Amino acid sequence: MSGSLSESPLNKSVGEIPIEIVSEEEMALIEAALSAARTSIPAIRSPFDFHRNARSIQSITVLSKRSCSGRTVLDIEDSGDFASTQKKGKEAEPLLHQFRRKKGLSVTDITGTEWCEKQMEFILLRGKRKTNKAMKAGSARHTKLEEEVVRKVKVCIKSKEDAWALKLLNFIIGANQLLFEGLTRELPLIGFTEGTWMVGVIDEIRMPATETDRNPMLVDTKTRVRDTLPAEPQRRNGRLQLMCYKYMWDNLVADHFPSKQFFDFFTLNPHSVLSEDIRERTADSGFPVETLDDMVRLYRNTFSMLPPAHDQLLLRYEFQKDNSLLGEDQFAFDSDLLKNQLQGCLEFWLGDREAHYTPEEERWKCRFCQFASICPANTDPDMTPNHTNT
Repeated sequence: MSGSLSESPLNKSVGEIPIEIVSEEEMALIEAALSAARTSIPAIRSPFDFHRNARSIQSITVLSKRSCSGRTVLDIEDSGDFASTQKKGKEAEPLLHQFRRKKGLSVTDITGTEWCEKQMEFILLRGKRKTNKAMKAGSARHTKLEEEVVRKVKVCIKSKEDAWALKLLNFIIGANQLLFEGLTRELPLIGFTEGTWMVGVIDEIRMPATETDRNPMLVDTKTRVRDTLPAEPQRRNGRLQLMCYKYMWDNLVADHFPSKQFFDFFTLNPHSVLSEDIRERTADSGFPVETLDDMVRLYRNTFSMLPPAHDQLLLRYEFQKDNSLLGEDQFAFDSDLLKNQLQGCLEFWLGDREAHYTPEEERWKCRFCQFASICPANTDPDMTPNHTNT
C-alpha cells in the first residue's frame, strides 16, 4: 500500500505528485487509512539538533479513503444505514460511540453541531452532506495555499499504526517549518480535550515577527461565493473553530496527551514496528524512529518546545472568483465561552439529550440544508435547498 510524501523545494529529482483532496472530517476517519493510496508530506529544514547534516524531513497532510484498486472504502457514516448499527430491542448507543468510535471527534463535528444539531444528526444517520461547487472551490483554494509551502512524493504505509505515525510526523514537520520559516499550513492536531479524543487541521499558523511576542497566531481562511462578508452566525461558527484549535494546541503544549489512553482508544500497538519507508525517512532526517511509541514520544517532545498559541485569533474571508481579500476578523480567545460550547456539543454527542433545532431567528439556514424537506422544524416541506451559500 502506498501513500505520498512531499519533496523539499530544493530537491528537484522528484516531480510533484497529485493528491486526492479530503475534508477535515475525513481526516478523522483514521481507520480508512488502512486502504489509503495517497498521503502527503511537506518537506522543510529541521530546527532540531538531531543530526548535523540531516536532510530535510518530510511530513504528511492528508489521507485518502481509496484503496489501491480505486474502490472507495465505506464506513458506517457512508452507508447511512442507521438500523444496522443497533441491535433490535435495545436503546441506541450515543452518536459519539456509533460514529466516532476509534476515530475521534473532529473539529468539523463540533462546528457542524453548533451550526445545527438536527442537521448533524441527519448527516450521521442518513449520509454525508453533498459536496457542491462552492465547497469544491474552497477545497481547491486550500490545496493551492498548501502547495505554496509543500510538495508531494510517495510514502508506503502498511498498517493503522503507520497511518497514525504519519499524522504525528506531519505535525512534527509542520512545527519545524513554523520555527524555522515562521509559517506552516494544513497542520493536523490530535489531542485529548474535555475527556474526548479530538482531531483537526489548522489552515495556517504564523509566528509573530517581533522578538518579544513568540506566541504563534492561528489563522483560518474561508472562501465566499459572494463578494460580501458572511452573516454573524457564520462568523460565530468560524470563531468557534479557531478557538477549538487553540484549546487543543494549548493542552498539547501543557503535555496533556495521555499516551496509554491514546493507544487504547484507537486500538493501536505502541510497539508496532513502522514501515521500512517511514523508518528510512526519519533516520535520514536525523531522528531514527522504530515504533509508534517512539513517534508519540517525539510528538510530545515537539510540543514541549512550542509556546501556547496567541490569544488573538484570525479569520480571513476571500472572494472565490479572484481570491481577493474581503475582510478579516481578529478576535480574542474566550475560554469560558468555548468550554460552554464544547459541553453543550458533547451533551448531544453523548446522548444526554435530543438534538436541538436551529433557533427561530436563524431558520434561514434551512434554505441551504439538503434535509430541509424532511426536517420537522421546517414549516415549508416544499422548500428547495439553495446550495450556493458559502
